[in-house]
Amino acid sequence: MKSIKDFKLSTLLELTNAINNNLPEELLFTTFGEILQEKLYIGKAVIFLKQDDEWSIPLKYGNHRSSMTPQLEEELRGVRDIKVLDTSDEGNPNSFDVVIPVYHHQHLLAYLFLGDLDENALGTSPIIKHLSFIQTLANITSVAVENRRLERKNIERERMLQELHLASQMQSLLLPKVLPNNDRLKVSAYYQPHSEVGGDFYDIITVSEDEIIFCMADVSGKGMSAAIIMANFQANLRALLKVETDLVKLTELLNEIVWDNAMGERYITCFLAKYNCASHELQYVNAAHPAGMLIHDGQATELPPTCTGIGMFEEIPNIKMETKKVDPKTLFILYTDGISETENEEDLQFEQVDMLASFIDAGSQEIDKVNELIIERLDAFRNGVPYIDDVALVSCLLL
Repeated sequence: MKSIKDFKLSTLLELTNAINNNLPEELLFTTFGEILQEKLYIGKAVIFLKQDDEWSIPLKYGNHRSSMTPQLEEELRGVRDIKVLDTSDEGNPNSFDVVIPVYHHQHLLAYLFLGDLDENALGTSPIIKHLSFIQTLANITSVAVENRRLERKNIERERMLQELHLASQMQSLLLPKVLPNNDRLKVSAYYQPHSEVGGDFYDIITVSEDEIIFCMADVSGKGMSAAIIMANFQANLRALLKVETDLVKLTELLNEIVWDNAMGERYITCFLAKYNCASHELQYVNAAHPAGMLIHDGQATELPPTCTGIGMFEEIPNIKMETKKVDPKTLFILYTDGISETENEEDLQFEQVDMLASFIDAGSQEIDKVNELIIERLDAFRNGVPYIDDVALVSCLLL
């Protein structure tokens, strides 16, 4: 006949083998339950397991509580050692004799409730006889499940970090490395993502000897999926510009592509402009993007939205293209809402207070100082309040 010591060792071995063999978590608790019920003769048991602030019941047999109620959780708060419960209400099928709290590194993992169906028939309560051993088994099982949960979270975190890194690399490839700087126009750009991967994008593309296309865009959402949509958008923009430079038709084609790719789940706000260096005409379509700005001689002209965002609807209703005659030495500014909607300590937005004045003041600067001045004013305005979005800014001096 096996001694108690041998029995406990073989039982521990059974449970640890189940853990080492990566038995599914529900089967780990099944194994634990079988040990309690069939080998230790515990009449009834229920485990309330806490993961990510949510309670579950991975083990139950006999009459048991149906859920972890807020009242019960409050009653158990602070219970760190085995507690004998009030057994005066023996007729209550939800009554238990003992609760065993399970902690790991000061973190609550579970509560194990135990009860005997018929103490008289079993003699000395097996709960009392095996209490310390049951506590050990409960800790081994619960900690193994918690370690698996943490491992899954770590794997998911690593996957997300790798995804963000790849998306960041992809995004850096989208932004132009060389900006126009000649006797017809000078361009400067600034970009600061809010996180490792932002949703903002800009491009400047020469389409003929005299014509330049400007694009400033912001995709809804973040992460790899947003980066893929923006990469697809840029690739299609450049491909379409080889055969189509009419801004209305171009916007319609881009909308069709984004809609097909995202089916309305993501969209892009976009400012598209075509500047003719010979005629000094600026044509633009603003698809729900913050207004572009023309700064000349201390005056600002806003270029507000002319249609809805790209990919918001299967077909964009009423796309309108505007044309502006531009005076020489006009500063053309494009930006995303990471600039206009940045807030200060009083919850006021930059566009409500100092943005326009900052743009006008920047109009008197050399092109390499324009963005520097605007960002300095933006940082002074927010006064340490964190950015809530990506910041993209393109400034172009039209000569």
